[in-house]
Amino acid sequence: MSIHEEVARRLEPVLAVAAEHATSVDREGTFPSNTVAAARETGLLALVTPTEHGGLGGSPGDAARVVEQLARICASSAMVLGMHFCGASVLAKLGSAEVNREVAAGRHLSTLAFSEAGSRSHFWAPTSTARADGDEIVLDARKSWVTSASHATAFVWSSRPVSAEGASTLWLVERDRNGLSVPAPFDGLGLRGNDSSPVTATGVRIPASNRLGEDGGGFDGMMGIVLPTFQLTNAACSVGLMEAALVGAAAHVSGTSLEHLDQRLSALPTVRAHLARARVKADMARALWLDAIAAVDGGREDAMLRVLEVKVACGDAVLEVVATGMRVCGGAAYRREVGVERAFRDAQAASVMAPTSDVLYDFVGKALTGLPLFG
Repeated sequence: MSIHEEVARRLEPVLAVAAEHATSVDREGTFPSNTVAAARETGLLALVTPTEHGGLGGSPGDAARVVEQLARICASSAMVLGMHFCGASVLAKLGSAEVNREVAAGRHLSTLAFSEAGSRSHFWAPTSTARADGDEIVLDARKSWVTSASHATAFVWSSRPVSAEGASTLWLVERDRNGLSVPAPFDGLGLRGNDSSPVTATGVRIPASNRLGEDGGGFDGMMGIVLPTFQLTNAACSVGLMEAALVGAAAHVSGTSLEHLDQRLSALPTVRAHLARARVKADMARALWLDAIAAVDGGREDAMLRVLEVKVACGDAVLEVVATGMRVCGGAAYRREVGVERAFRDAQAASVMAPTSDVLYDFVGKALTGLPLFG
């Protein structure tokens, strides 16, 4: 059985659980614990963990395909698993055999703790500190947005280096460490179940052995490991949301009548034209996403350019597509049962999640003109 067939087999029951709970996750703003439990039971949490530790050894593209399927049903669940795959990818390359075995066994839900109030969307430049105290490291930080903040087992955490040159250092920080707190729960417009909340560290002590990679080497881990997986999975959320919005909008206009004219809304040429343009836009974004997956998984020379492009392209496309879904459904789109307004709300996050669309356009422009990205 190929890895694609194996992943599809494990994903099927997870999708069923996500579908069962998606409405309540959104309406009540509750963490998708049932979906995560299903992913744990089927071994899907071990997707990107190396086979030598009991994982599936999947690629960033495999992770992205899982997230896209989930996003069609429950974008909160998709974001939670996407961020887990980002954290688990770092652990796969830089973590101990012990922690990777924990991931493979389903006992570890990972996430990233990069974004900070002090550096905002410039996630690669943390302002938080780490200092050595004997065999321990003491962390102080104000992390601004951490998915699964109250539910992750541990964070892949960034700080300034302890003593080395460089922009950052990465650490594994267990959520139950003394001094870690979540100041406020998440109550947002969309992705309402993803538990994306601030996390504060006040004198948090961890073993020095919890360092992931070299002191001062965090930037390389962020760019070489995290960025491809994050960009592909974040774009996957947008691609899945476009499918959800198009399916919901097409079903509504095909099943709703203008009774005085005895015709469906889909009989109106303007409605069909709007949907057609949205379908083309979604397909264009999907094509770039699939090409970016091929570039990353295949190690192509243009992989980094595709990585920079894919999130912003899909993030802009999804805003247009979900807005079209709302437009063609009219006032009915504001009702939850039509199935478009949740996709509309969830889609708004893509352009503002670091690296934001504006930052990515600048990166792409620098790459095209031969300028250093971070100069």
